[in-house]
Amino acid sequence: MGPRSCLLGLFALFVTGKCSYSPEPDQQRRLPPGWVSLGRADPEEELSLTFALRQQNVKRLSELVQAVSDPGSPHYVGGLHRFPPTSTLRQRPEPQVPGTVGLHLGVTPSVIRKRYNLTAQDVGSGTTNNSQACAQFLEQYFHDSDLAEFMRLFGGDFAHQASVARVVGQQGRGRAGIEASLDVEYLMSAGANISTWVYSSPGRHESQEPFLQWLLLLSNESALPYVHTVSYGDDEDSLSSTYIQRVNTELMKAAARGLTLLFASGDSGAGCWSVSGRHQFRPSFPASSPYVTTVGGTSFQNPFRITDEVVDYISGGGFSNVFPQPSYQEEAVTRYLSSSPHLPPSSYFNASGRAYPDVAALSDGYWVVSNHVPIPWVSGTSASTPVFGGLLSLINEHRILRGLPPLGFLNPRLYQQRGAGLFDVTRGCHESCLNEEVEGQGFCSGPGWDPVTGWGTPNFPALLKTLMNP
Repeated sequence: MGPRSCLLGLFALFVTGKCSYSPEPDQQRRLPPGWVSLGRADPEEELSLTFALRQQNVKRLSELVQAVSDPGSPHYVGGLHRFPPTSTLRQRPEPQVPGTVGLHLGVTPSVIRKRYNLTAQDVGSGTTNNSQACAQFLEQYFHDSDLAEFMRLFGGDFAHQASVARVVGQQGRGRAGIEASLDVEYLMSAGANISTWVYSSPGRHESQEPFLQWLLLLSNESALPYVHTVSYGDDEDSLSSTYIQRVNTELMKAAARGLTLLFASGDSGAGCWSVSGRHQFRPSFPASSPYVTTVGGTSFQNPFRITDEVVDYISGGGFSNVFPQPSYQEEAVTRYLSSSPHLPPSSYFNASGRAYPDVAALSDGYWVVSNHVPIPWVSGTSASTPVFGGLLSLINEHRILRGLPPLGFLNPRLYQQRGAGLFDVTRGCHESCLNEEVEGQGFCSGPGWDPVTGWGTPNFPALLKTLMNP
């Protein structure tokens, strides 16, 4: 049988591997639904266990996150643990004019920097304690040699670091994974010349990513990177309620500490599954958590020119069936639902749930180096997420140099500013159920926030100016 969660008194026991529980005959009747006894485990079999105490005062923690993350709050500090060094603010040169058109044969760091209006001076200074991180799961690993080759091929126009500063966890051997290669290469080229960590979490929970294992590691460390990007996710309905709520509580703690966590919105559009014989959209987690910033995907309007962006049809987005809509986004979501001319039938989504994504970036046609080979046309929100994270790290660099705290949990500020500093993406729809009722179309983008591209994609000089306010 697959991994399951077991409740033992006040403890939640999460088991990776087979459950070795062997009940006595009178206990057989008390097995949880769906469990079967496999008998005793082999004495040599290793089990990976996580004991998680039932969390208390979760409502108070949620209120604390809002208080320390909302710039309009008298308690706003960007997070509870911030120790920025004092330094001198560097002057940024004049930006390029937005909308510059140029030919390209696939997305590379130079294409990203041109589209989002970064100059050669938009890199880390190397004089602060600023750092960023990405997480790798499902036995996906990067190779240092691939990163070095990627920077040799594509990093010649800007100062950068060609190696990861620190790997936390088990870095496996063997072939590199394209997912892990993509994450590291574009986090380190967008957030150029900033110290970068990689968190590696092997193993599975319920046959999927061990998100709780990674988050508990973050909770137990006092010194952490300020920005974390994660390009992994699962269908909400594929995880047990106990586990999904426990992971969400850890995400809430990270937000309270002032960490900026970005998650990919997924690559299945609105998703689709059948419930009691009726089709519904299928949201993704942790993208649907109210305590992370979720990144959707776009494509160039002309695939071979650096032009305006449109929806990438695979960009994940929609409404959570688990988490209620947070107050910071109620106004934006209400405006979208009342004004969009192309809404799917209301039975397909939970209009009162947490809506995502929050922002977007290019997700189509990337060059990646993996196992010493340059690979073209790699696509997915796994690409847009590290790009957006890297740009936030550059903004943190400016904030630290000015003596301000890093950005922390971004969403309350993001929604208050109503898309300031972002290119609004207003063309295109993403995919969904292939049936006669919706004919494969999910939600469509429109002016302002939408559940396909959020508030839009970064215009770096404008976003920097917007997010430099205390």
